Amino acid sequence: MGVFDSGVGGLTVAAALREVLPTVNLCYVADSAHAPYGERDAAFIQARSLAIAGHLRAKGAKLLVMACNSATAHAAHVVRERFPDLPVVGIEPGVKPAVLASRNGKVGVLATTATVRSERFRRLIDLHAAGAEVLAIPCTGLVAAIEAGDLGSVELRAMVERYSDPLRQAGVDTVLLGCTHYPLLMPLWQAALPGVTLLRIEPAVAQQAKRLWQWGEGNAALSLETTGDAALLAQMAEKALGLAPLRAQFLAL
Repeated sequence: MGVFDSGVGGLTVAAALREVLPTVNLCYVADSAHAPYGERDAAFIQARSLAIAGHLRAKGAKLLVMACNSATAHAAHVVRERFPDLPVVGIEPGVKPAVLASRNGKVGVLATTATVRSERFRRLIDLHAAGAEVLAIPCTGLVAAIEAGDLGSVELRAMVERYSDPLRQAGVDTVLLGCTHYPLLMPLWQAALPGVTLLRIEPAVAQQAKRLWQWGEGNAALSLETTGDAALLAQMAEKALGLAPLRAQFLAL
């Protein structure tokens, strides 16, 4: 199974996949040299998604998980068109479950700029807001700060506080972490948004991949590739997600 993200955020999806498909071989690609996708235009995101999907397909991936909201919003359709024989599981902000979980009808969505601006996201709001007040916060610069690797930095703490403030002011009781990078900062969100229900999207993605998977078991191998810093990817996989020590490889793509 191939999994990719603009950077390290999709490791949260890889961890969820490992929980529900513990023996399936995973190949994870972090396109960190071009992160964050969330601040790129659609054409760029599509080009990178097609290149990585082609790489993973050539490596034998039977199913592709696009572990990135921005890539899903802007490029899932072109990947499916280019590789019609490759099942694709994408990610989209879970507006509907967030609205259903809210007690006061005030919901926050933390996402990248590209996701918030996408037509796909606007359609989700139109379909599922159901009278609730949905406040979407584009978290400019947050993914890039996470990619730097220090998840407890002063810069990150300040950014989390800044993006949480309008949600507190609005009185939301439920917040969707609409980017796979953001759960890597769960302790910071919990501190900034006390008493607020924080929802994640990775478990639903993993369950969808499990429903589509039909190629049997593997030997639970996990390979890591990145267009950026291989040592940093391995460190994030080990420390942030509690995975066993791993080695990552540089990918020139």
